[in-house]
Amino acid sequence: MHVPSLLHLAVAGIWATFSPLAPAQSLVDLYASARAFDASYLSARLQYDANLARADQTLANILPTAGVSAGATRTDLTISPANALNRSFNNQTATLSASQPLYRPGNWATYEQGKKQLDQARSQLDTAEQDLIVRTSQAYFDVLASQDSLTFVKAQKAAVAEQLASAQRNFEVGTATITDSREAQARYDLVLAQEIAAENDLRVKKLALDQLVGKAETQPRGLAAPLVLPTVVPVDVNAWVLQSETVHPGIRLAQSNFEIAKLEVDKAEAGHKPTLDLVASYGGSRNPSGTITNPATTRSTSAVVGLNFNVPLFAGFATQNRVRETLSLSDKARTDLEGARRTVALSTRTAFFGLVSGQGQVKALEAAELSSQSALDANKLGYQVGVRINIDVLNSQSQLFQTKRDLARARYDVLVGGLRLRQANGTLTPDDLQAINGLLVK
Repeated sequence: MHVPSLLHLAVAGIWATFSPLAPAQSLVDLYASARAFDASYLSARLQYDANLARADQTLANILPTAGVSAGATRTDLTISPANALNRSFNNQTATLSASQPLYRPGNWATYEQGKKQLDQARSQLDTAEQDLIVRTSQAYFDVLASQDSLTFVKAQKAAVAEQLASAQRNFEVGTATITDSREAQARYDLVLAQEIAAENDLRVKKLALDQLVGKAETQPRGLAAPLVLPTVVPVDVNAWVLQSETVHPGIRLAQSNFEIAKLEVDKAEAGHKPTLDLVASYGGSRNPSGTITNPATTRSTSAVVGLNFNVPLFAGFATQNRVRETLSLSDKARTDLEGARRTVALSTRTAFFGLVSGQGQVKALEAAELSSQSALDANKLGYQVGVRINIDVLNSQSQLFQTKRDLARARYDVLVGGLRLRQANGTLTPDDLQAINGLLVK
């Protein structure tokens, strides 16, 4: 039996063993499930909603305020001696008051900070979404890689078993020594141990994917053959770095922090500035049983409109020290922004060259697979004619299947590496999964 036919039988057996009755899911399908189930992403989404509400609260600092107050009192009056006067009377009051800030620099700075907080919230949610895309893709291809590894181990076990049987037959007829049988038996036992480890690894990887997407017995679709991996576009790493300057959520978050820090300086400096408010009130008072001086029922109303002007003079140096503090924090935020840019640039370059290296490894492993297959065929033929020994065949088989495992893993790493590159420069979106989805078995 040829190794390719054994491999095909092993592949079919693995898929039959681990495939549930439900149809296989694509990467896009499982990402949609993860988006609705993953606790980390849902937490980030709820935090985003909370941040939106917090940012909207700052609008109250520039809008008018109004309130209504009402009260009622009863007075029992007794004048001694001899109860010269003994009477009771009620008093009822109601007031409507309103205030509109006209000049409050600190309030306007707070309102502008609220708008920057919206940018912060969006950046944080984008970071969580990109992280979920990469985590889902990594878990998806980890399962496929484990399935491939188990497939190749089973195929190698079948090939070694065939070689073991051949060595035993040759020993029985006297054309080979007992050494060949023992070498094949040792290699067979080793492959059995590898098979047990591969089965456990697949089980663990499937559990991790199930937990991420909130589904039991998920079955990711494999890559279609022949496979043409996507190329890196643009091919200049500097173009990827330049693109990150305006779109990366980490840089956008640091930029928002810096702008908020500058507005905090404005708020601190506003402590030296006057404030001006427009105030108005309308109220009424009613005494149904008179007053202390007038027993008749009385009623009065009043309306007030005016300006409230306040000039700070001295606050115990609190304002000056607050300004110094905010200036230092603003410089810190500027430094953090520059640090974020450098970190993103380094991450982008690292991811870019890692992806390029991965594509080169795929090509090299594809060539190595063909060479290893040729070497195995040659060693098998040499063993049959007596110019090669059993260990040569076993080593060639081991090298071939190891190369196949490495090639499958390298292809998955390239696909995930493309997503990690986009995450590194901040351009990763759920739409990027569609290109990978098109490479899967329909």
